[in-house]
Amino acid sequence: MTNQTQNSESQKIYDLEERTAKFGIEVIIFCKKSVKNAVINPLISQLVRSATSIGANYMEADGAESKKDFYHKIGICKKEAKETMHWLRMIAETEESLKSECRRLWKEVHELALIFSAIINRRK
Repeated sequence: MTNQTQNSESQKIYDLEERTAKFGIEVIIFCKKSVKNAVINPLISQLVRSATSIGANYMEADGAESKKDFYHKIGICKKEAKETMHWLRMIAETEESLKSECRRLWKEVHELALIFSAIINRRK
């Protein structure tokens, strides 16, 4: 198993371990400086859980004991990425001042979800 994938368009190697960790940190920083109120707080809590879970599950996939285990963990990464997209959408629609930052984070997590989908589809 490997923690790197290759983008066929640019032939650059991306370290998914680093990229997912960086994304989780960016979400934490975003959440720490976001507005606090009764509506946003639970959404932020869910966002932090799902966004940081992407990297944690990727670390588990990278250390998988079998190919089946690897693909299962990558599937969880994909599900957590899609959940993160949902929470970012809810926050963007709830708090106008956070919309542009949510959009930027959404684009990154969408790319991650596509990468995980490509990894899963490679096995078929």
